[in-house]
Amino acid sequence: MSRLLGISIALTGAAHFVAPQVFEPVSRLAFPEDTGQWIKRNGATEVAIGLALAGGRTRKAGVVGLAAYGAWLGSRVLKNR
Repeated sequence: MSRLLGISIALTGAAHFVAPQVFEPVSRLAFPEDTGQWIKRNGATEVAIGLALAGGRTRKAGVVGLAAYGAWLGSRVLKNR
């Protein structure tokens, strides 16, 4: 199950580079300035977290990374409301 979740997150991260316009409305909420750059940074972060979750040896680090990333993104949205 966590392997599938990791692969899904990694693919979503890769999609940030293929179709960045899809992520612009959501990213603008958290990053109203330099939204385009943040879309790429978030995509790279999601690829790394997803791959960490998909791997057996790196899964714990991936869980910690996912929790920290989710909290950080949430705080950015609240800050820029």
